[in-house]
Amino acid sequence: MTEPLTVYGAEGSGSVAVELTLTLLGIPYKVVEAVTWVEKAAQERVAPVNPARQVPAIVFPSGEIMTESAAILIYLADLHPEARLAPPPTDPKRAQYLRWMSYVSSAVYSWFWAKGDPMRLALRPGDGPAMVDRIHDRIAACWRMMDEQITPGRYILGDEMSVLDIYVTVISRFGPWRNRFYKTAPKLSEIVRRMDADPRFKDFWAKRFPFEDDWEG
Repeated sequence: MTEPLTVYGAEGSGSVAVELTLTLLGIPYKVVEAVTWVEKAAQERVAPVNPARQVPAIVFPSGEIMTESAAILIYLADLHPEARLAPPPTDPKRAQYLRWMSYVSSAVYSWFWAKGDPMRLALRPGDGPAMVDRIHDRIAACWRMMDEQITPGRYILGDEMSVLDIYVTVISRFGPWRNRFYKTAPKLSEIVRRMDADPRFKDFWAKRFPFEDDWEG
């Protein structure tokens, strides 16, 4: 039996995109649960594999470590081309795939570091709520810009699902929450709803990112 790799992650976090990709690829893995944005102990648990004390991080059976969600997803998809979860290097869609994977990571996901603790950037203690509102505005603006520049099919890159669809679906569930996302990014909204409703993912969503009451915001 293949030794499982280890995922440092948490329910409802960015690691869910990595976990779903591993599940689709049939790669065995175990999760070290680490709610790093809440618990100091969780940060210390992650620190040996990621000094930034953030999830996701993965450790391969060889001991090799990878961090950064977009990099992990790109690597896993390229490692298993038979699964068709990413356009191959010679595919005309490859450039846009890499563009939007990087964009979601840098223009959207990166803001949650500041949102998790606004005092990392705020000058005065009372500035936290206003800073969160401004972060939400910026995230919404970035989703809008992406939506305006894509010409999707059933999925973002066309009619085949990729890890980009998984990534956007998971990150779009974070603040400023889905209802604003739906208004801001109507084309992307059709795709993430399709991913939400995909029967292949029903049990996975229920376990790792459940649709609780008012989850859309």
